[in-house]
Amino acid sequence: MAKKPRGEFAARKLMLRRKKLRWKDRYYKRRMLMLDVKADPLEGAPMARGIVLEKVGRESKQPNSAIRKCVRVQLIKNGKVVTAFLPGDGALNVVDEHDEVIIAGIGGSRGRSMGDIPGVRWKVVTVNGIALQDLITGKKEKPRR
Repeated sequence: MAKKPRGEFAARKLMLRRKKLRWKDRYYKRRMLMLDVKADPLEGAPMARGIVLEKVGRESKQPNSAIRKCVRVQLIKNGKVVTAFLPGDGALNVVDEHDEVIIAGIGGSRGRSMGDIPGVRWKVVTVNGIALQDLITGKKEKPRR
């Protein structure tokens, strides 16, 4: 049975051994190969600007029964299309097609989807430069473009 080298001059061997064995750790491997950044439509950024292509309704997962209001957004930085959730009551009436929105992560674990909305990882934060919450509550009006 091969043991770890122990001795006065074993440091290099121990370092190389640790470097090799670290690749068995799945989180280390994903981080080093940058797999999460490559698969991320926002390319590692916390938020991104995009144009609304269409409004869609997503059915929520069991045991809930609802149609969650979402929008398909084409990102300006790379042209990728993602689905973003519209939080708040009546948010769908505020957002129109061809509006410019800013999307951010929805807050699921490890950048995944949140709650009962399947496959939706993003939420709309602002519409045409104005916060979505202000538009819903009626504090501000959407600028006419």
